[in-house]
Amino acid sequence: MTLLLLALGLVLLVAGGELLVRGAVRLAQKFRISPLLIGLTLVGFGTSMPELVTSVQAAFAGSPGIAVGNVVGSNLANILLILGAAAVINPVVIARETFKRDGIVLAAATLMCVAAVLAGRLTPWIGALFVLSLAGYILFAFWQERRSNAAADAASGAAVSDAPKPSAALILVDLVFVAGGLLLTILGARLLVSSAIEIATQFHVSQTIIGLTIVAVGTSLPELVTSVMAALRKHGDIAFGNIVGSNIYNVLGILGVTAMVKPIDVPAEIADFDVWVMLAATVLLFIVALSRWKITRLEGGTMLAGYVAYVGWLGLNAGV
Repeated sequence: MTLLLLALGLVLLVAGGELLVRGAVRLAQKFRISPLLIGLTLVGFGTSMPELVTSVQAAFAGSPGIAVGNVVGSNLANILLILGAAAVINPVVIARETFKRDGIVLAAATLMCVAAVLAGRLTPWIGALFVLSLAGYILFAFWQERRSNAAADAASGAAVSDAPKPSAALILVDLVFVAGGLLLTILGARLLVSSAIEIATQFHVSQTIIGLTIVAVGTSLPELVTSVMAALRKHGDIAFGNIVGSNIYNVLGILGVTAMVKPIDVPAEIADFDVWVMLAATVLLFIVALSRWKITRLEGGTMLAGYVAYVGWLGLNAGV
């Protein structure tokens, strides 16, 4: 029964995230919001909603291993498992200009995460620093995009003035999608966290390991689906941008908001080992990205093997 509830929680998380993203994107398009702002805010926030709600629920449930392990494990899974799988399907080509900006932010966010974890406790002021950094990143990216496309924005702005206003009925439908997505996500996160805690107790596996693996991969399913579909359609740049953006959101947004609403004591095992694996995976991402501005199938396979080895080590360490 517990496994069924766990599976149901994962399904509700994916369904809720999908509804939330669809409704939010359609609302943004109706009001002529910039595609960049849609990607950085609504889509990024929507696909990260499962991680956010799960970590907050876990923090209030007194399960710091799941709350922090979810973020660290999600970033690991995003790079080694999801991006590795996408590269195996089709080599991932990387946009240089975008990575110059977002790569720097990802590096800074990763180092901030390592420093916060090593501090041993995520406090509200650390959370506020993370959230403010995320807001600054979004504002800078939006400003940079608007500056580089000033002429195009001016032309489209002239056309928009004569565009018909979106109907109230269609807006209401999109709002229902957003509200329904949020509700399903919250319910799914609650089922996922409670089931994961029960499984950890039954099988004498630490909640931290459950958070780093089952919960982390489960809450990363939106990124997995998006990246795999992008790779199948030979849009590797979308898959890469999705992973980089998600990892930035996971650290600055999810950890930040969670620490602001509920201070967290970081489990010692995450500080001693897992956060360093996350750092190593991020360094590997930079190495393969900057070598030829492309992640090959061989490199993707190596990343997948690295994730299998990591999960295997956790399994051996847990005695399962």
